Amino acid sequence: MKSPRHFQSNSELTPQSVAGAVINSDKSSVLLIQRRDVPVWALPGGGVELNETPEEAIIREISEETGLNVMISRLVGIYTPINKLAKYTYLYECMVLNGKLATSSETRDVQFFPVESLPKLIPPPYREWISDTMIGGDPLHKKIHSVNYLTLFKNVFLHPTLVFRFLLARLGLPINR
Repeated sequence: MKSPRHFQSNSELTPQSVAGAVINSDKSSVLLIQRRDVPVWALPGGGVELNETPEEAIIREISEETGLNVMISRLVGIYTPINKLAKYTYLYECMVLNGKLATSSETRDVQFFPVESLPKLIPPPYREWISDTMIGGDPLHKKIHSVNYLTLFKNVFLHPTLVFRFLLARLGLPINR
């Protein structure tokens, strides 16, 4: 599976991130991490480092955040942000090779959840990405419409502490406790 190391946009590098949907063998459960900086449930993933492919990045991120070694089953999709709240993201379906579930400096908890019974505190776009993974098929190319300023505004009232922590993390000032 080949992919470019970076994307050019207006002569600047576009930030890239990766997410991994680690699915159990019967495709009934998905691995989620509870983040330390913003204590919500999310798919494991993170940034693509300099001179690293997205494939190398997702394998590294999943190992760092969960203690599991995985292999990529397929590219689920490439997601393009519509604003500065999200990042250009590759989503991969992965399967566990070995390892033992463990938390890290970035994760409070790591668990498999039944796809039909996901925890409530999952911010967008993770539910959509889990659904896209379960559909299967060719890689998708989609815009990330669910991460928008209206959703952010609504969540200021519903979850003010989480939004504050999200914004701090975006500014590079995460609260990791």
